[in-house]
Amino acid sequence: MVLSLAPGAPAPVIPVLTLDDPADAPPLVRALARGGLTAVEITLRTPAALEAIAAAAREVPEAVVGAGTVVRAEQVGAAARAGARFLVSPGWTGGLLDSMAASGLPFLPGVSTASEVVALAERGVRELKFFPAEAAGGTAYLRALAAPLPEIRFCPTGGIDAARAPAYLALPNVACVGGSWMVPQDALRDRDWDRVERLAREAAALGAPSAQV
Repeated sequence: MVLSLAPGAPAPVIPVLTLDDPADAPPLVRALARGGLTAVEITLRTPAALEAIAAAAREVPEAVVGAGTVVRAEQVGAAARAGARFLVSPGWTGGLLDSMAASGLPFLPGVSTASEVVALAERGVRELKFFPAEAAGGTAYLRALAAPLPEIRFCPTGGIDAARAPAYLALPNVACVGGSWMVPQDALRDRDWDRVERLAREAAALGAPSAQV
């Protein structure tokens, strides 16, 4: 899983970044890593995303940079060529899953229903993104899945902030959470990397994930 790639002890939070200027990627990712969040996801939601991944991967070797919002098979190869070291999708299809698996990179396919979880478990995939976490049932839904599917581990993302994260991290089937609260829009706009580092350090201190996968 993604967190196993991070240097040192796994962090409980994966920052989810959406960047319009690839020049922001190296100093931002460096600030997050200094704060203890060494695995970061840069979403493929902007034209700058692949260049941002490449810049961060090249200039911040202490971080593990992944590609998020992978929704098409052709994005898998593009992300890998840019230097992404893991892949995250908000959902999955058979074709997308095959492409991610063939890449050789760790990947987290997104799910929001028990049927999707069972379908992926049948294919041997047991580390999943739960998205959109808050809208799809939050901690109550994940708690309900733990009994029938104890072998599955989740990285919930979507609507999670510093206040909600501890409740997710306390669940036995949650390995980490994803979120962007440690990169407020005004801090990104002002390039206030010291503030980002402080917020990252607070996020990293929320507690070790309940399970390492």
